[in-house]
This record gives sequence, C-alpha cells and structure tokens, in this order.
Amino acid sequence: MKMIKPRKLKMGDKVAIVSLSSGILGEPSLKHQLNLGIKRLEAFGLEPVFMSNTLKGLEYIKNNPQERAKDLKDAFKDETIKGIICAIGGDDTYRTIPYLMADHEFKRLVTNNPKIFIGFSDSTNNHIMFNKLGLVTYYGLNFLSDLCELQNEMLEYTKQSYLRFFKNEETYDLVSSPMWFENRSSYDESELNTDLKSNKEKWGHEFIFGNGKVTGILWGGCLESIYDIYTSERYEDQREVYDKYNLIPDKGFFKDKVLFLETSEEKPNPYKFDKMLNELSKEGILQNVKALLVGKPYDEIYYSEYRNILRRIAFEFNLPIVYNLNFGHALPRAMIPYGIHCEIDFENKTIKIIEKIFE
Repeated sequence: MKMIKPRKLKMGDKVAIVSLSSGILGEPSLKHQLNLGIKRLEAFGLEPVFMSNTLKGLEYIKNNPQERAKDLKDAFKDETIKGIICAIGGDDTYRTIPYLMADHEFKRLVTNNPKIFIGFSDSTNNHIMFNKLGLVTYYGLNFLSDLCELQNEMLEYTKQSYLRFFKNEETYDLVSSPMWFENRSSYDESELNTDLKSNKEKWGHEFIFGNGKVTGILWGGCLESIYDIYTSERYEDQREVYDKYNLIPDKGFFKDKVLFLETSEEKPNPYKFDKMLNELSKEGILQNVKALLVGKPYDEIYYSEYRNILRRIAFEFNLPIVYNLNFGHALPRAMIPYGIHCEIDFENKTIKIIEKIFE
C-alpha cells in the first residue's frame, strides 16, 4: 500500500488538540499547564483549537468514548485544521476504534483530507488504526507532556522535534541527545519555571547487534500498548475489537518493517519486559522484522537489565537491534514517523530517515 502523507505545517495553521484517552487536560488543577501549552503553540505560529470534548475532564472522557471519536472525526472534517495533537495518553484509547472504523465517512476523510496526527503512549492504538487506513502519522510527542512542560523553556531536543513539522527534508538523522532528563514527581503550579534534573548521556545509541546497512519501513509504539492489543491483559475485549476491524497485521506485514518500541511510566520490571517481547515473538513479529529500535527506559530504570534481554533476543532471532533512542516516555523526545523508510548503518552507527515525511 502506498502511504498517504499529510502536508507540513506552516505559520498561521490551526492545530486541534484532542483527548482520545485520558481527559486529564480538562481538570482545573492543570490550568497552568494548559495555558503554558497554548502559549508555546502560539510561539510556533500555530493557532490551537480545542475540540468540543477535549477539556471536559477525566470522568466525562472516560465514560464517553463515542465523543472522543467524534472530536477526532470533526478535526478531520474541518478543512481549516492542518494538524491534530493528542492531549496525552492513558489506557483505553482502543474504545474509540469501533466508532471510527465502522464510520465510512471518517475513513473517507482520512484518505481525502489527510492531516498531521501526533501522539504517543496509548495513542499507539490510534497510530495503528491510521496505519491500516494508509495515513503516515508521527509518534513520540503530545500536548501535555511536551508543550506544557513546566520549565521556563521547552527542552531543546524536543523543541527541534516539533520544528520538524515545518520542514520536509529529503533525509535527516535520528541523533542521540547529549543530555537526558528525569521526569517530574509533581506537576503542581509551584513547579512552573523549575528545571528538570538533567544527566549527561553516557551511552548514546547502543548498536547491540547487526552489520552493514539495514533499511525498512517504521512501525511500532509503546510496548505495553502493543502487548495489551495482542493479549487483552488490561481490557478483555481489546483483541476482539482489533480482530473485528482487521487491525492486527499478519506476519507478512512485518517483513519489510523496522520495529520501534519504548516502555512507559509503568516501568515494567525485567520479567515483564521479557514477557512482552516474548509475546511479540509468539505472534511472529520479532522473527520477521528487519530490525528493532528500542527507546531509553523511563528515567533509565532497569537500563542494564533491558539491554541484557535485548542482547539475548538479538542472538536468538539474528535480529539487528539499536537501543537507547530518545523517543516515547523518556525525556527528551524525538518524533518517529510511521510508514516511512529509515536506514540503520551499523558500521557508521547512524539512523537516518531516508524519505520525505510529508507530501
């Protein structure tokens, strides 16, 4: 399938913010973060548009997946909106899928009126849906975690990731950040203008196993989210929803893919990390992908334990693996485009996006 690429952003564009999972952005206690995120989007020259239900709070969003889905559809329907940013992740985004995949008008809108879609964590569910519909989307950033970060200035590495939405380079490198940052334990208003704790990057991209150059098409997301899709461990009907709408890729789908995975703030222990990867091997994924890119663990918890598991998997499946990329839940964050070709050079230790990511 030839993927549909949206157009890049330009100054003055409207971007929609949607709460497709958690509704926490609408809680009064987060007003200071909301205002900061609006200010940051406006500093990029963008006009934020909060969809009808985005700010209705935790309880309403939890109980009304059909309204979350409606917000996403309405954002695609509005021709003045050029990009869609997820407010944050959560854990039940999959509940929006039946309202979207059974809606022929929504699917036509995605095809005929493509837009930039940005999110990470549980938004993995949205990305997999859009990938099935043939739309290139962008993983690794969201509104609350990035644009609303309480430092006086956005993290520079993350800011540069947002600026990519205004470019359309022929190629670019995914580079390791020279610093990584610990996540906050509090997001209270008293934290405004306080710096995150920073650490010098010790490892950089770790090229665990592989040789020569490997090229493939990017696909992946949050490991826990993908594991839940396959196992229904969190919600018993999740796999059923995916099977009903034919969203589970077959083994052949993965033969030209570079799989990217990262772990969440749940900080899965090494046993769970191994179990989740083992599930991907049971489903025939790890045996078929061309390579695996793995993000830095949250606050570097279990860093060496994960690396040991990845080394074993690399040799077990003869699988090229690069570890410790800056995307997903760890800070700072890069943007990873779905459905786009990348090249991993194990001799020169580079990871390169090798096609334009926009129309």
